[in-house]
Amino acid sequence: MRAAVVIPVYNHRERVAEVVRQAMALGLPVLVVDDGSTDGTAAVLATLAGITVLRHPVNLGKGAALLTGFAAAAPNCDWALTIDGDGQHNPADGTALLAAAGRGDRVIVVGRRQGMSGQHVPWTSRFGRLFSNFWVRAAGGPLLADSQSGFRLYPLPETLNLDVRARRYQFEVEVLVRACRRGLATVEVPVQVVYQPKGVRVSHFRPWLDFGRNSATFARLICSRLFRTDRRR
Repeated sequence: MRAAVVIPVYNHRERVAEVVRQAMALGLPVLVVDDGSTDGTAAVLATLAGITVLRHPVNLGKGAALLTGFAAAAPNCDWALTIDGDGQHNPADGTALLAAAGRGDRVIVVGRRQGMSGQHVPWTSRFGRLFSNFWVRAAGGPLLADSQSGFRLYPLPETLNLDVRARRYQFEVEVLVRACRRGLATVEVPVQVVYQPKGVRVSHFRPWLDFGRNSATFARLICSRLFRTDRRR
């Protein structure tokens, strides 16, 4: 497998260095996409050797950052392992995602987060996962236990050809729906999750705004399913 690690970051100065160091232990090329950080993240990344740093001059959204990383990785790799920059994931679990696709199947592999009932897990994460799981399926996507996990392995050529429109958090649900419609399967493997206590945890999820954006994305996807506006090409 020719795989690279893609880490989208936005104002993750306190955590990103450790996430990158752990990701480098996987022995894969590491691409970090700084999505317009303003908190000194860029300065931290400049101290880390052996990685490729890509930067958006302004914040464009997580989906846009992922696509920038995918496009940069695609000439040399055909898989991208995505890891959030906030320290929520244990990069060592990436070996399980790689193994799930190691048989040669072209699939999206999602890290199904364990321990989502822990005391530091915000209600928005628990509710958001249930909300997303239901509507991903209703929109014609796969039946999953954790459709919002950002710890994933993507087959690059197929993913870049899915014509996903969302450019913020909604990218991660839309890509699952569009992949399913094109016959690209999604599988899940269990991974660890770490939520820091409130006040320490860095999150850019804005509950009402992002739930509204999620709802708009699902409405668009359901309409396209009902009216067949994105038939398989």
